[in-house]
Amino acid sequence: MNHKLNTYRLMLLPYSVWSVLFILVPLAFVGYYAFTDDSFSFTLEHFTRFFTATSTIANDDGTTQEVRTYVLIFLRSVRLACISTFICLLLGYPLAYIMSKAKERTQNLMMTLIMIPMWMNFLIRTYAWMTIMQDTGILNNILESLGFARIRIIGTETAVIIGMVYDYFPYMVLPIYSIMAKMDTRLVEAARDLGCGSLAVLRRVIFPLSLPGVISGITMVLIPSISTFYISQKLGNGKFLLIGDVIEGQYVANNLHFAAAIAFILMVILLAAMAVVKYGTERYVYGGESE
Repeated sequence: MNHKLNTYRLMLLPYSVWSVLFILVPLAFVGYYAFTDDSFSFTLEHFTRFFTATSTIANDDGTTQEVRTYVLIFLRSVRLACISTFICLLLGYPLAYIMSKAKERTQNLMMTLIMIPMWMNFLIRTYAWMTIMQDTGILNNILESLGFARIRIIGTETAVIIGMVYDYFPYMVLPIYSIMAKMDTRLVEAARDLGCGSLAVLRRVIFPLSLPGVISGITMVLIPSISTFYISQKLGNGKFLLIGDVIEGQYVANNLHFAAAIAFILMVILLAAMAVVKYGTERYVYGGESE
């Protein structure tokens, strides 16, 4: 028994070393920079600046108002990330279900088609969408050839959402598919024998059983969508900032302490959200709390 335990610990050693060097140590540096100033003295100034910094914006009626700059940018990031995640779920859930019910050869083919874009570089995929959606791009040329007017997509929030959905869509499909592929079909058959229709089976059996995959997919799409910056820079034409753009901009401007503080705030918020999701999953999914 002790020999097996020592073997397991030895097998975990490479992962443990990797985690310490490339996860814990960088996080420690982020925390250290976030709570210090340029002279590396302790300060909370960067956090205060994030929550209190304001700017003046013009309203449609010609009036102006003061808004909290970085809080507004963060809320915009969350809004776009939530929209992208919802679209990924709306499209990915039926696809994952269809894949799980298909023949093995068809499943492998569909899996390959989903994974192929991920084999290409992230920057190349983003530039490809720029070519498609720009004013003189492929999409507008097709619309013009069909007799329709050209539309403005690039440089809008819609373009950013399309980029997020395209880049993170596989992260929604794969966790849901992995759960559905292992689902006990006898439970579905039993529900039908008890008089459940298709919608009732979906609502009472399939969706509850697939919920761990749904939660995992939402987490894997939402977190990178909130912190992304390259998609908004290229597909948004830099016309509006997301929180990832702010962090990247502060880093380029050598404001390392403020950049670290923003990253630290974002990390705490995301970890708190993941903890809530984990608690809800364990209590209501795995714990089976009954009403």
